[in-house]
Amino acid sequence: MSDNYTHGISYTPSSLAARQPLAPESLKGNGIAYVRLQWLDLVNTLRERIIPISYFLKMLEASRPGVTMAKVALGLIYLNIAEGFSAIGEIVYVLDLSTLIQCPYEPDHAIVLGWFQEKVPVHGSVNSELCPRTALQRVAADAETRAKVKFLVGFETEFILLKSTDPITPVNVHSWTAGEALRPGTVEARVLREIVDSLQKSGVEIDMYHAEAAPGQYEIVSSPLLPLPAADALLLTRETIRSVAAKHGLHATLAPRLYNDSCGSSTHTHISVHSTDDNAPPKPKGNMSSIESSFLAGVLDHIPAITAVSLPIPASYKRVVDGVWSGGTYVCWGTENREAPVRLTNASSPHSRRFELRFIDGTCNPHLALAAIIGAGSRAIEKQVPLRIKDCGVTPAAQLSLNEREELGITQRMALTWEESRTNFAKDTVMQDIFGSDFIDKFLSVNKTLAESLAEENERAEAKRLVEYY
Repeated sequence: MSDNYTHGISYTPSSLAARQPLAPESLKGNGIAYVRLQWLDLVNTLRERIIPISYFLKMLEASRPGVTMAKVALGLIYLNIAEGFSAIGEIVYVLDLSTLIQCPYEPDHAIVLGWFQEKVPVHGSVNSELCPRTALQRVAADAETRAKVKFLVGFETEFILLKSTDPITPVNVHSWTAGEALRPGTVEARVLREIVDSLQKSGVEIDMYHAEAAPGQYEIVSSPLLPLPAADALLLTRETIRSVAAKHGLHATLAPRLYNDSCGSSTHTHISVHSTDDNAPPKPKGNMSSIESSFLAGVLDHIPAITAVSLPIPASYKRVVDGVWSGGTYVCWGTENREAPVRLTNASSPHSRRFELRFIDGTCNPHLALAAIIGAGSRAIEKQVPLRIKDCGVTPAAQLSLNEREELGITQRMALTWEESRTNFAKDTVMQDIFGSDFIDKFLSVNKTLAESLAEENERAEAKRLVEYY
């Protein structure tokens, strides 16, 4: 009998086939009538300009094809302008034609993303310090150059389908991964099938979809990609979920936790670390490699600050509790432990071993969350930071005694509130190095304006506002 108990699919950066964008000259032949120029702002609001194909093709004749807009665009919440933004000045949103694809939920439309740039160079560069995609691209490139590593990232997107937002009414009530939640002929089964079919036609590889545990809750699991394409694909996944649901008369929400007596919705993020050093030894079978353990050390050291961008709104902290399978309240990690904020999974299978990060939800901008996580982890790899926190094993950290936690090196709590997370983010020197002080000031400002705009006079009204915004 074989003693090989390794399992899981092997993914490496070199094994991934790059998603092929549409060629601009092929758009008309593919029946494309409009192009959606899309971006995520600092608070994860998807914004877009819809451009007729005739004008889009004219735009491509420019040296920097794109659209201009007031700089205040990145500081707007509804009609509220965050402190530090004004109506003065413009930026250019420059097309990234490598992202040009057919729109999965509007087949005669295409979608393209871009880069925020200054009209003229500032401090020798046109790159905007407030561009989330630029931040992630820079962090991933720095990791490869300085730490000699690449990352693969896959997401689990959890969401709830609602029949109504006032009152909040789920499309059904079911148990976890139960067949009753996807009966043929039901609207929810049609919606899930159309979402997944649409995403696959657009080049997003889907591993599976299934019912989750909360009323009306489902999950779509996507295959790993390099960080920037992964975050871009998550943007597309979320918007496809919302759009297909709306087409069928439903409302999809990624709100963190609607029901106090049930599970919340997360964006569990799976990250694997891959050395680009030709002389690096292969990953060991039983234990983490040195780069994996240093990455984990870097993430754990900075989780209390990272959550400012990965759990960015007050409602996010309804999931930061113990005993609800959301990662708990202690900074720790555990092998196959879903009560830790970082779960090491497939520990004995080097080719499929990865970290599941459970402190991320659907209200975050994924480009910013990944920039913070990869930036913290790759800097620790570069400095060969040792992992001082031990595996918390099969027992959740909250159920250990103080002495037991201290023996494992578990001495720090997660940020338990939105306010605490923001304070940690502002003073964390690694976050300052990753994003720059101007970005941190502007992000915290618009993030505060968002929280104020989501606040309502009672819990019911606040929940309604939340599900309508996210």
